[in-house]
Amino acid sequence: MALDGAFLACLRDELWQALPDARVDKIHQPGKDELVIHLRFRGGARKMYISAGANAPRVHFIDDAPENPAQPPMFCMLLRKQLTGGRLVAIRQIGLERVLYLDFDCTNDLGDPVRLTLAVEIMGRHSNIILLRADGTIVDAIKRVDPAMSSVRLVLPGIPYELPPAPEGRFDLSQHAPADITAAVRKGKEAPLSQALLAVSQGLSPLTCREIAYRVTGDSDRPVHTLTEDEWAQFEACLARTKQAILEAVGRTPYLVTRPDGTPLEYSFQPITQYGLEARGQACASFCALLDAFYAGRAAAERMKTRSQDLLRVLATATERVRRKLHNQKEELAASAKRDTWRLYGDLIQTQLHAVPAGADTVELINYYDEACAPITVPLDPALSAAANAQKYYKEYRKAQTAERMLTKHIAAGEQELLYLDSVSDALSRATTARDLEELRAELEEQGYLRRQKSRQKSLRPLKTQTFRSDDGFIILVGRNNADNDRLTLHTAQKHDIWLHTKNIPGSHVIVVTQGQMPPDRTIEQAAILAATYSKARDSVQVPVDYAPVRYVKKPAGAKPGMVIYTDNRTAYVNPDQTLAQRLQCE
Repeated sequence: MALDGAFLACLRDELWQALPDARVDKIHQPGKDELVIHLRFRGGARKMYISAGANAPRVHFIDDAPENPAQPPMFCMLLRKQLTGGRLVAIRQIGLERVLYLDFDCTNDLGDPVRLTLAVEIMGRHSNIILLRADGTIVDAIKRVDPAMSSVRLVLPGIPYELPPAPEGRFDLSQHAPADITAAVRKGKEAPLSQALLAVSQGLSPLTCREIAYRVTGDSDRPVHTLTEDEWAQFEACLARTKQAILEAVGRTPYLVTRPDGTPLEYSFQPITQYGLEARGQACASFCALLDAFYAGRAAAERMKTRSQDLLRVLATATERVRRKLHNQKEELAASAKRDTWRLYGDLIQTQLHAVPAGADTVELINYYDEACAPITVPLDPALSAAANAQKYYKEYRKAQTAERMLTKHIAAGEQELLYLDSVSDALSRATTARDLEELRAELEEQGYLRRQKSRQKSLRPLKTQTFRSDDGFIILVGRNNADNDRLTLHTAQKHDIWLHTKNIPGSHVIVVTQGQMPPDRTIEQAAILAATYSKARDSVQVPVDYAPVRYVKKPAGAKPGMVIYTDNRTAYVNPDQTLAQRLQCE
């Protein structure tokens, strides 16, 4: 669902009504395409979230601000200098254009009053956040657009701001009469009604156009030329009601559409009926709450994905390198299986030198190792003597023998390295904060997969281990990553505590703190569910989880972080349950 101009108009009214005489208190830039502006006013404060991300551009209030980077980006520092302390005096929108203009009265370095405008463009991959002076020149933008990126519209400091190009011949419902739009739609003839409306209107999303067509005909794909005069009258009336909802808030409702499983599907400024029983709809308390509910979790996941791109590349490259190396080593190991044949050839040649003619490329010799003493054909190098051919086969035998011994060791090490890289990838997929990424980055530097940064601060203070409490009152600790797993299992846990881990599947180490008591089966089961939930198998069912007293868990010398061996274990089969994990988690 794209945030269209009509929805933006409703959202604009809500934002402005909630910010009486607000002033800019703080500004943060948690991601490369997003801002959080802290606004304070008499009697309260709000956080305005603005995103210019291609996947979900939007603007709305939030309660919990995303985590901020240690070093603010340049655009963030510019906004802090220019807007901090400024008073929000207007939130404007031209017609149903997908652009909001936030006007601020600020003070420059000389103490003179200045008007600055933050233009928030909600346009898919072309979305942007641009700071403008009162004369319309650009101060800077969160996304600069130079001639190499676009020949249509530049966004660079110092040049005049231009509106994004709008399609010609479109009707803006906020400025045109429904009758004019109806007349334009009727020219669509063979086109479906919803597509004909979308083609001639501005500021209405495909969802809104389909909903209007569905309310009129019961079918959003009904061709234009099949509508009766009564249906055209209903169509015009429906447009008029939509215009009232946009301009006068009559029938305006923040509306969320979800799939049967509860996954958000669409959102709108009016009830949506076109999905019938295939989806469920519900009214929300506000447009900001609607957007917060629709994008809950998605923005955090996108932010973490962006921040972790370099780690993902390193892990993918290292994994591919190890797999390729393992493939070659296994092929060499398979070739070394011929070593007994080479020794046999050497022995037969050595014992029957007289039977090997000079310059021959093969020779038939009696195989004394065969019970029937059947003859065997032995390949030869014509350039070598019989004795030299025998020595050549002995050399190949010794080489293969050594190769088998070394390759077996290297293959085992390579497979362990793959398991380690898989465990880091799993921890990365579960990372939720910048500190999680910093710990993983430090771990990869320590293991030599990343070059150590000279600017990195001295060793990071370890993150607090995730803590849960079972329904029986036992504390359950869950590691965040390999380094935390080692700290938890090898240093924090006592020998009588219970250690759990998914069987042959990357995941967190889990410790049930027993304090000398034997935990009941329900606690063990809940700990096993946590182990499955915080593992690579979190989307599977019937996940095997091994558990044993901590005293039977050891770390081999030289093993990678998070790698242990254990004995005297039992195995439980459980289903991951994120809801249970949230319920048991301690604050």
